[in-house]
Amino acid sequence: MRILVSNDDGVHAEGIHALSEALRACGEVTVVAPDRNRSGASHSLTLEVPLRVSRIPQTGYHSVKGTPTDCVHLAVNELLSPEPDMVVAGINHGANLGDDVIYSGTVAAATEGRHLGFPSIAISLVGKTHFASAAHYAVQLVKGLMQFPLPANQILNVNVPDLPLDEIKGIKITRLGNRHRAEAVIRAEDPRGQPIYWIGPPGSQQDAGEGTDFAAIEQGYVSITPLTIDMTAYDSLAGLGAWLDLQG
Repeated sequence: MRILVSNDDGVHAEGIHALSEALRACGEVTVVAPDRNRSGASHSLTLEVPLRVSRIPQTGYHSVKGTPTDCVHLAVNELLSPEPDMVVAGINHGANLGDDVIYSGTVAAATEGRHLGFPSIAISLVGKTHFASAAHYAVQLVKGLMQFPLPANQILNVNVPDLPLDEIKGIKITRLGNRHRAEAVIRAEDPRGQPIYWIGPPGSQQDAGEGTDFAAIEQGYVSITPLTIDMTAYDSLAGLGAWLDLQG
């Protein structure tokens, strides 16, 4: 079993160390990750400058001056031979719940793995303390997917409560909730008096009822949400076609 590990918090993040060490129980692990924090990078590729890769002597990890998607794309298409059997992204330092998946570099790394043909998991810790708990569930899921693979158009988005392992109540299969719109942009000035802007915090929970990923975490459960990679709105195809026919 060959496992490619990446993330969006960067190659030196605590979460990726915890994940890669735990997954060695499942097989051969290769880490290819951004050289710095690239949270919020979503599914972006670096196209206008070359990608530079260095290897960190202490860990053997590959550090890429690029995005999480760059890392997985480069690993599969150039760095690794033979190719991996699975891609695992994380452990993210913080939640990827609801609308967060749109922006998440962690989810994007897993999505790129699926695009390239491999079973993929994105795993996040809803906090920054109990990485061992998230790593435990990552190992469970990797072993499970070895026996029961996902459909070819799906990944798993996993969120783990920031609790000791013995305080987590179990696992719930969930749908994505959603948040209110993000809080206002924060305006400031640089030392020369020029305006600068910070993206505001994410919005508060809006759809967080029973069955959502938000609710599972709030109740002390691991949330596992299957995400489909094909974004086609199939239930709108016929209706949209009929509407366009009327326009003609």
